[in-house]
Amino acid sequence: MVTASISPDLIVLAACLTILAMNDATNAPWPYPRPDSPPLLTPEQAEHTLNVWLVPRFSMLTLFCLLEPLRVANRFGRHLFAWRLLSAYGDAVVASNGVRIDVDGTLSSLEDASRLMVVSSYEAEATVSSQDRAVLRRIAAHGGWLGGLDTAPFILARAGVLAGHRVALHWESVPAFRREFPTLEISLTHYEFDAMRLTGSGGSGSIDMMLAWIEHAYGPALADAVGRQLIHARPRDDGGDTPRQHFGELPRSVTQTLAVMEANLVQALPIPEVCRLVGQSQRQLTRLFQRHFDETPQQCYLGMRLDRARQLLTDSRSLVTEAALATGFSQPAHFTRAYRKRFGEAPSATANKR
Repeated sequence: MVTASISPDLIVLAACLTILAMNDATNAPWPYPRPDSPPLLTPEQAEHTLNVWLVPRFSMLTLFCLLEPLRVANRFGRHLFAWRLLSAYGDAVVASNGVRIDVDGTLSSLEDASRLMVVSSYEAEATVSSQDRAVLRRIAAHGGWLGGLDTAPFILARAGVLAGHRVALHWESVPAFRREFPTLEISLTHYEFDAMRLTGSGGSGSIDMMLAWIEHAYGPALADAVGRQLIHARPRDDGGDTPRQHFGELPRSVTQTLAVMEANLVQALPIPEVCRLVGQSQRQLTRLFQRHFDETPQQCYLGMRLDRARQLLTDSRSLVTEAALATGFSQPAHFTRAYRKRFGEAPSATANKR
């Protein structure tokens, strides 16, 4: 019987490495963003939930490009996005590549004002029933948010929920769609995004579409940070006519800080905690912000929160107290003073202009 001897030096080295690993796991903060966070969220935990109806023979690429930006966005914020996969009857769905995907529920179980994305590809209408289309009409009638990718705009259009909206879909389907729905305006961009409808060509273009949604919800810094994590270069525009602001020339720690701030507007983080998350000292971060923005991180963060509050008061039916709470202000008087100083009017005056 042959026995192998182990050098005492190797034993000591292994013990040291084990101790270091234990210290890292229990005490040391992970570099930003943390590679082990967050866990997958439930709808009850997340600020936004996307329901995804998988139609048989859907595109797996489209599904992955739809969900991965949301997963990555959760690494930069707190509980931002969750998703639920649905089928017509709650059974597993087979994609066009033959992979079977389990789902979380049925299409008919959706609440009236849900956010629903339809993902289809080949033979989009083959399995869609009148009851399925009735669910789409019910969601639309109650102010729900509807989307469709690849060939799914056919399903939405046949349900009668795309009137008055520009429609983007896979380029191969454009001629047939134009013939069947001559009154609907077709867009040649990869996606069309408005307040209540989101349609797109599917495939890898879904990444840009979801980054646009992230930007709409949490600002361009978070969207750009997610794009970098996905090794995905964002186009110079959002698929429409509105130019975007880019942060490519800023230091990485500054763009990371902006992403953390924009992902945490509801519950504002202390600046030392922001610095910890991005792995930068407060003194160095302040110096960088003053160089690039002529203001401190605290001033920049406050401005982001107030800008979001103004957006809520302008573009939605939010009350002043709701806008304040949604941007991390627990004291109405403090919110009103800061708002008036930034915009020259009280938040109630902004709300009354709607």
